[in-house]
Amino acid sequence: MRNVRQRRGENGMWVTIGIIAGAVVVIFVAAAFLFGAPGQSEKRLTMGDVDFTRLRDGVYVGEYSESRYHLRDTKVEVTIARGEITGAKILKGAVDAGGDPKRLKDGLSVGDLFDRAIKGQTLQVDVISGATITSKTHLKAFENALKKAQAH
Repeated sequence: MRNVRQRRGENGMWVTIGIIAGAVVVIFVAAAFLFGAPGQSEKRLTMGDVDFTRLRDGVYVGEYSESRYHLRDTKVEVTIARGEITGAKILKGAVDAGGDPKRLKDGLSVGDLFDRAIKGQTLQVDVISGATITSKTHLKAFENALKKAQAH
């Protein structure tokens, strides 16, 4: 009789653990569905068109702010002289302690990404593999600065 009670107690304990584990899983799935995971909105970021031939001289700041988590908020300063981009500096984002662009993957930095955009006169450039979201958020801030510089 005693062994039967012990087995019932053990079974009840496993049922309770199963119910708790199931509830935890349901809560996490619901939270991911309702709130989304950090970085998901950045994966869908697309770059707009900027006419690189119609840039006004000056210094322009562009920002990208993730609406929910602010993990990859970026701020970029772009300098235009004689209608051409002469400099781009990351004010907030993928920079090291000295303020230089961090090397992300394969020795590439966001500065390299900006150089590609400037050389090709387009924002439709290949992002840094393995740093896709970081690349896209910095390009979006760069785009926002260039849109401010665009002559209307």
